[in-house]
Amino acid sequence: MADIIDFSQYAQTPGLDSMDREGLSAFLRDVRAQIARLDEEEPGDMESEEYEIWGDRHEELEDLADEILDRLDELD
Repeated sequence: MADIIDFSQYAQTPGLDSMDREGLSAFLRDVRAQIARLDEEEPGDMESEEYEIWGDRHEELEDLADEILDRLDELD
């Protein structure tokens, strides 16, 4: 399996509601960079457990990016 991406940095992240626009934008850039890095490590075998783990991580990051975008929209 490819390198494991450490998601622990997100475990202690303050709630999105407490972040300002600048903080949210920076966080979104970081999440998108994590997604891009994860995309580069996509396993070839879509039927493998490795792919399932990769897919779960990818989905979590995409959901987080969506939440950040929603919060940014609320600030408009």
